Amino acid sequence: MAGKVKRVEAVAYIRTSSAANVGADKDSDKRQRAAIEGFAKRVAFDLVGEFNDAAVSGADPIESRAGFAALLDRIEGNSVRTVLVEDASRFARELITQELGILALINRGVRVLTANGDDLTDSSDPSRVMMRQIAGAFHQYEKARLVAKLKAARQRKREAVGKVEGRKSWAELKPDLVAAAKRLRRRSPKGHQRSLREIAEGLAKLGYVNERGVKFSASSVKSMLGAQIKIASPHCAGAKGAAARIRASED
Repeated sequence: MAGKVKRVEAVAYIRTSSAANVGADKDSDKRQRAAIEGFAKRVAFDLVGEFNDAAVSGADPIESRAGFAALLDRIEGNSVRTVLVEDASRFARELITQELGILALINRGVRVLTANGDDLTDSSDPSRVMMRQIAGAFHQYEKARLVAKLKAARQRKREAVGKVEGRKSWAELKPDLVAAAKRLRRRSPKGHQRSLREIAEGLAKLGYVNERGVKFSASSVKSMLGAQIKIASPHCAGAKGAAARIRASED
C-alpha cells in the first residue's frame, strides 16, 4: 500500500489597512482568512501558521511591518517555503512596496501564492522581473541616501559642538576614578615612572576595578590618563634609562 503524499506546509499573511477594519465585528481579516483556507484546502496545503499586520497601510514600507518581520523569522527558522495571501493588494497596494516584499521572500527561496492561484514570485514574466530590479535598485538608493544623510548630520553636529554624542569618556563617567589615576601618575617615587599596569594595581588597592570586578587593563588606564601619557625624550637621560621609561609608559 502506497504511503500518504506529504502535504506542503504553508503560512498565511493577512493585512488590514485601517483600524476601522480591525476587530471581532469586522470582516476584512475573516474574509482574507476564509479565502486563504479555502485555497489551501483545494490544493492540499497544510496551513501551519498565520501572520497578521493589523491597521497597516498598503503603502507602508515592508520592513516596518511587525507581522511581516515575524513571518521572515518563521521562514528563516524552519522549512516553510510557501506564503498564501488573499490577493496581491493584501500584500501591498503600491507596486514598488509589493515587489520589495516579494523580492525579500524570493531571496529566501519562498513562493507567494494568492487565493486564486496566482504565483506572485513567478520569474517568467520579464516585466515583473524588471519591476523587481527597479524596486531593488530604488530601495538600495534610499538606503544609501539615508546613510549619507545621517553622516552629514553627524558632521554638522561635530563642527557645531566639537563632538558627537556617543560613548562617554572616563572623565564623564567616573571623574573620581580619573582623578585617582592621575594622582598615582604624579606621586610615583622619585626617579621612577609608574607603568600603566602599576597604576592599575594602585587603583585596585584603592577599590577601583572594572565591571568584572578585576583591575583595569593597561589600555583602560591609558584612556583615563589621555594626554598625560608622554614618552620620555632620549636627550633627558641616559639611553638605558630612557628606554626603560618608554617601556614602562607602554606597559
